[in-house]
Amino acid sequence: MTETARQTPADAVTAMVDHVLTLAATWPNWDGKPAHVDDRVHTPHKAIRRVADHLIDHLAELEARLAGEEPQPDHWHASAITTEADLAPFTPQDLDEARSRLTRLARVWANRLDALGEEQLDDSPGEGWSFRELARHLEGSTYYADAVGDLS
Repeated sequence: MTETARQTPADAVTAMVDHVLTLAATWPNWDGKPAHVDDRVHTPHKAIRRVADHLIDHLAELEARLAGEEPQPDHWHASAITTEADLAPFTPQDLDEARSRLTRLARVWANRLDALGEEQLDDSPGEGWSFRELARHLEGSTYYADAVGDLS
């Protein structure tokens, strides 16, 4: 997924979440065997956790930079660890929770990005990627869901 002339940064983030949730709709079929991709272990719960954490982490960075503050460093263990909760069965109720959580996070991102002007998107305050680049970076969160895959 790359930004096209018609795709806004907000569209990039919401499309990423839509992709993740489309795959997640198949995860109640998960057989409990983690996927091993690259040097990591991947499960449905871990994929949802990582996508949500990634959205939260960079949203906190964006908001801090807009407020003229230094972003707080993150202390996530990221995908380097697999928790007991990551290994739990992924139920239809878990899918409902993931839909609510990720859809709301995507809307917060979309609303914030849509409120920024082109200059703020490309010449963003503070150190780091521009906010447009942050949105494109978040598109890469599909990696976690793609690692689990379509389990239909």
